[in-house]
Amino acid sequence: MKLPFSLFLALRYLKPKRTFLSIITLISVMGVMLGVTVLILVISVMTGFDRELRQKVIDFDAHILVTTEDVMTNWRELNAKIQKVPGVVATAPYVQGPVIVDFENRRLAPLIRGIDPEAEEKVVPIHKFIKEGKLDLEGDSAVLGIELARKLKIRVGDKLKVYSPGNLSQVLDGLKKLEDTKGADEKKAIDQLREVVLPKDLTVTGIFETGHYSHDADFLIVPLFIGQELYGLEDSLHGITVRTDDPYGAERVNEEIENFLQPPQYAETWVDMNRQFFEAIRLERSVMFFLLFFIVVVAAFGIMSTLITVTVQKRREIGILKALGANISQIVWVFLGQGMVTGFFGTVTGLGLGMTLIRYRNEFRDWLAQTLHIQVFPKEIYNFSKIPAEVIPRDVFIICVSAFLICSLAALIPAYFAARLDPVRALRYE
Repeated sequence: MKLPFSLFLALRYLKPKRTFLSIITLISVMGVMLGVTVLILVISVMTGFDRELRQKVIDFDAHILVTTEDVMTNWRELNAKIQKVPGVVATAPYVQGPVIVDFENRRLAPLIRGIDPEAEEKVVPIHKFIKEGKLDLEGDSAVLGIELARKLKIRVGDKLKVYSPGNLSQVLDGLKKLEDTKGADEKKAIDQLREVVLPKDLTVTGIFETGHYSHDADFLIVPLFIGQELYGLEDSLHGITVRTDDPYGAERVNEEIENFLQPPQYAETWVDMNRQFFEAIRLERSVMFFLLFFIVVVAAFGIMSTLITVTVQKRREIGILKALGANISQIVWVFLGQGMVTGFFGTVTGLGLGMTLIRYRNEFRDWLAQTLHIQVFPKEIYNFSKIPAEVIPRDVFIICVSAFLICSLAALIPAYFAARLDPVRALRYE
């Protein structure tokens, strides 16, 4: 197949003999390849991180949380009103707060969530996260996150002691009373204080795993009455969870609910509760895109420097071509073609390498951890047991096209100066 004149010369100049330009060309291609690879990899991981975080939040947290700054006493009347709001699918009462747990002298301070299992299943299907045991919240029982269970070294069937800060004021009052009493009254005060600080013994009936590290490491699920008892709420609650027909349309339902809430009661969506995380990811994704794009720009400067070197070395050949009748556009396309071919191969190889790394990202992370002891994407920090990634075709298209166009534009400047070369001056000393 006969190639066009300009393309033939462009390909010929990309693999010259007896010079180092072929090595420079290879380095330019590798620069473009690495830039495209890193961009595709980072943007896909950031996108996957955002989507996965949103999905984990939706799976384990309610779409809307109706709570109060104090305690909710009239929750049954309020619950009936919420259920009548258009778009509300289900509601469930809850009690949530920090506690201290103790198992074989291993102590941690997770969050306890007291729920009504039957009502909660309609809001958040916790049963699908159970990895060991079962979701049995009858009597004095509890279900733990898998990371919390690992830290405590506890298994299904073991007894867990739970101390609640809900009676902290009673403890302080008891200590003050103990200081002021003597004799028989002192023993009585000690007995009363022991009853106040007596822990609640709960049997572990199940262990759940959501894949979100903070959920798996920080939550202890108990029956609703246990939560009320630990915090001394009697029949009161900390709030009501709400499930809507569309989690991404929860804001509309939230506005309807807020119309009949009385301060200090308020409602917030799952987006509001995690807004800082989502905004941080969005900002970091945008900043990373622009920062990493400079890798491609640097590679484009490498292509430009290569073509400038070619222009200087091929000064005589350019003069001969123009003397033989080659027009400006043909000369421009000789050097522009070199930049386009370099950019094309760099972009294609970068695309292939980027997609391969995304496919085997977790295997590569495990290899780094086992062989070189390098921790990439630690789950304790990023809250995910695996590196999430989602390839958006539009993002990949923008990255590849942008890289190719930048390489082509970088080749345009030396191509223009080569085309403007005067053949008489080029051949004067030949």
